[in-house]
Amino acid sequence: MHISCTEAPPRATNAHVAGELHAGLAAPQAWIAPKFLYDALGSKLFEAICELPEYYPTRVEAAIFACHGAEIARAAGSGATLVDLGAGNCAKAAALFPLLAPAQYVAVDISAEFLCDALARLRQRFPLIAMEGLGMDFSSRFELPSQVRAARRLFFYPGSSIGNFTPDEAQGLLRRLRAQCGSDGGLLIGIDLAKDKAVLDAAYDDALGVTAAFNLNVLRHVNRLLGADFDIRAWRHHGFYNPAQGRVEMHLEAVRRQEVRWNGGGRVFEAGDCIHTENSYKYQQAEAIALLERSGFEATRVWTDPQRWFAVIHAQASG
Repeated sequence: MHISCTEAPPRATNAHVAGELHAGLAAPQAWIAPKFLYDALGSKLFEAICELPEYYPTRVEAAIFACHGAEIARAAGSGATLVDLGAGNCAKAAALFPLLAPAQYVAVDISAEFLCDALARLRQRFPLIAMEGLGMDFSSRFELPSQVRAARRLFFYPGSSIGNFTPDEAQGLLRRLRAQCGSDGGLLIGIDLAKDKAVLDAAYDDALGVTAAFNLNVLRHVNRLLGADFDIRAWRHHGFYNPAQGRVEMHLEAVRRQEVRWNGGGRVFEAGDCIHTENSYKYQQAEAIALLERSGFEATRVWTDPQRWFAVIHAQASG
């Protein structure tokens, strides 16, 4: 069965990307959107992060699916159109194929090249499942193309990637999903729960330095996208939990004064200046359920690990 990997819609043009990056780098507090962490190399580095002992979310979420997989399948139902958001290597969704038996699998990721390679491998394992790959940025606008089945769309958003958005942004994204899933659709989402600061600090600043490499790689990606001249050796990773904001923050800190130029702009960074590259909000369980309800979903089941570090929630479209 042919696997189609469709490029991003026209909105994701080079001019749009350049404009977004320029706006962030020129802002008083410089920032780079976390989606730019995931070029082909960044996606591979994130795979490595998921293997680290400090990075608990992948391990704990996988344990929830392993322990409660049959219950999750009963709640979500079989034969759905499984839309995997931020699919990466597609491994999390593929592990559920025997339980969910999707009629169609739609993998969505900003890194189209990495995604298509993953789908090509997945086809060998599951030749009877119709598959579609969509290379797109779904963070601000989302509309599925006609080749995606409209019936019983189940959006799969694991890994607590929803935490990369502010609560208001997260609600906007979830509302866009609700608009795309119809009256018979639903959502299966992983959400990281609030916990001890020491656990969170270690998870986002590991001893081996893989997270640092992942964060620094965004400058390499920006150099390519924007024609910039960032010297990666002049920056260091800084990841920590900010309890006042209820989120982990990742920054890149300049280790010396430097002038960086890019097509259409440039700026001087003083030693100690930071570029904000990612947030990861952590929720109380009740807050997560309330967020889903405000977005047009009704939580039907919640599964957590024994320590209540992580939650997997199935929600149906409501209203």
